[in-house]
Amino acid sequence: MRKMTAILHQGEPDEGGYWATCLEVPGANGQGETKEECLADLREAVRLLLDDEREAGD
Repeated sequence: MRKMTAILHQGEPDEGGYWATCLEVPGANGQGETKEECLADLREAVRLLLDDEREAGD
């Protein structure tokens, strides 16, 4: 399993929730009400982007 860097940001106090990006996969981001939901969403985005790259032959 490949390790990647997730940058987790907390939403504004009046908005709540979290959002995250992955340094190694540009364009991958996630969001959620909790840290766990946010990171799960990010993992799915990374997986989908990497799958698309593999299918394209990159």
